[in-house]
Amino acid sequence: MDALAHAQEQKWIRAVLRRGDRAAADALVRAYYDDVYAYIWRQVGQSEDALDLTQECFIGALRSLGSYDRRKSAFRTWLYRIAAHKIADHRRKFRTVTVPLTEDVSYPEDFTAMVHDQALLEQAEELVGREDALEQEIFRLRVYGQCSFPQIAVVTGQAEAKVKSRYYRLLECLRKELTDDA
Repeated sequence: MDALAHAQEQKWIRAVLRRGDRAAADALVRAYYDDVYAYIWRQVGQSEDALDLTQECFIGALRSLGSYDRRKSAFRTWLYRIAAHKIADHRRKFRTVTVPLTEDVSYPEDFTAMVHDQALLEQAEELVGREDALEQEIFRLRVYGQCSFPQIAVVTGQAEAKVKSRYYRLLECLRKELTDDA
């Protein structure tokens, strides 16, 4: 995030905290809604559930905005951590489902630019879906959430070295499974 966007984000946060400014709250939600929705959708696999959880994520974020500390993490990282908790709560209630990429869902343009080969990505998703929940979360935060390793470490509550190790181990497994070089 560039300095100007970060300054605007902090201005919105202050306006919500000081005056309960609804326009500033709406601007914060709009700035991150598509990214958070795409991340949650990939985790839960149902657009209705993803919409509900995304709404719960932003309601929770706005209610607890006073506890956000920009010195500890970026606002986006803090949102992903809330989303991860909402997903974990959802998983405790419902069995998770691996989702094929054929369902119609809109993603931000940056995300669609990442997906070069849908068939390969579908195979990768099938393989990732067989991994434990933490590895799935790390993979999806990195690939779909476009999070850095330090951000993923904050969201998952894991050490950055462990996050990197698990991510690269999973990539190596995917490479072996999806290429003839194995």
